[in-house]
Amino acid sequence: MNLIEAVKNAGIVGAGGAGFPTHVKLSAKAQVFIINAAECEPLIETDKYLMRTFPNEIVKAAEIIAEHIGAERKVLALKSKYQREIEALQQAIIETDSSFQLVKMKSFYPAGDEQTLVQLVTGRSVPERGLPLDVGSVVSNVGTMLNVYQALQGSPVTDKYLSVVGEVANPIMLYVPVGTSLQDCIDQACPLLEEYDIVVGGPMMGKVYRGDAIQSLTVTKTTGNIIVLPKNHYLVKCAELSLSSIIAQTRSACIQCKMCTDMCPRFLIGHKIRPNMVMRNMYRERLIASNDEYETIFGEAANCCDCGICEMFACPMSLSPRKVNIFIKTQLAARGIKPERNKNPEASADLQYRRIPTERLVARLDLMKYYHFHAEECITLRPAQVSLLIKQHIGAPGIPCVSVGDKVQKGDLIVRAKDDSLSASVHASIEGKVTLIDGERIVIDKEKE
Repeated sequence: MNLIEAVKNAGIVGAGGAGFPTHVKLSAKAQVFIINAAECEPLIETDKYLMRTFPNEIVKAAEIIAEHIGAERKVLALKSKYQREIEALQQAIIETDSSFQLVKMKSFYPAGDEQTLVQLVTGRSVPERGLPLDVGSVVSNVGTMLNVYQALQGSPVTDKYLSVVGEVANPIMLYVPVGTSLQDCIDQACPLLEEYDIVVGGPMMGKVYRGDAIQSLTVTKTTGNIIVLPKNHYLVKCAELSLSSIIAQTRSACIQCKMCTDMCPRFLIGHKIRPNMVMRNMYRERLIASNDEYETIFGEAANCCDCGICEMFACPMSLSPRKVNIFIKTQLAARGIKPERNKNPEASADLQYRRIPTERLVARLDLMKYYHFHAEECITLRPAQVSLLIKQHIGAPGIPCVSVGDKVQKGDLIVRAKDDSLSASVHASIEGKVTLIDGERIVIDKEKE
């Protein structure tokens, strides 16, 4: 079995959060192969743990992929402050006789954004709304590398490493079957509060969940972190604000300081995006009937990467340019507007001076009390039930290939990727019986002995 078949059969998708089917990404040739080990957002512990624990496996898989795509330059990019991880990877490179080079970056946000990473490593800016492949690069996460290594040993993606941090007794790493209840994961970390809300992912781009909504959440192939927070935390309050309130505030309070634009990572690598201009014109958004005029005024919002710097760090008025851009992107799609894109952007000369230091961002987000505690212990969970989403990736959902009542073994195929589409397979993560298929998820219960 070749690499692409092994990766596709294992159901591997980007483990860093985006969930792009990996077999599609690797069906290409590129001059540069970059392993993203920067752990983009603060408070996430997963990639650091994987680098310390499985450095040889990561490097071996990376070498195989680099040869497959024909990469002439091979890079492992991580933050220079990750000293233990650097030592582990350097030793692995020696032991495996690898030609990968370590690129050590300053600690800034969003260092792990793949377009930011490509520009930093290669000096070339990815075209607007483009892919690293457009400038001869492929980027993949360290967690994905571990999954590829395991796939080459015959093991599909059935389990996931993730961290639980925040208002807990101690930050922990967990190794759990895909489909495990997030509440079970949180309980293992011993929350310090009786009532709390959570962020799934990082504090900037993760999603806030409140109250009863937490009970229905389960681990997916892209789940990497859970942050437990007080119910009155700044991040929770930001998530509560309605779109209508955000738009009303925009119309009345934007002072046109341009900080949202000046600090935008996409603007700094040369993309045409000026959040301040979108904010400035929101007062008349509903009045514009002409699609040509709408595109002229609001088309740049299509280049927003949703990183959150504009609203969580840059804006002195605590406005929400990101959420406004998200709204505008839905309106562009509804109108059938596809703005032209700059295929040859050039980075700003100010790029290196406008990167956001991670510690300053953490302080601004009121997360400093959690920042210097790191997950050292890894706990393995073996739940009696898993609830696996049929779609856990970017693209089309696969096709269930089991029925209610079927008995399955761990690793059995339960959702087959659609042919000739951006799709990914899903495998049983525990042994048991299929007890529910509802169009969105497949539930497997471990049979009682």
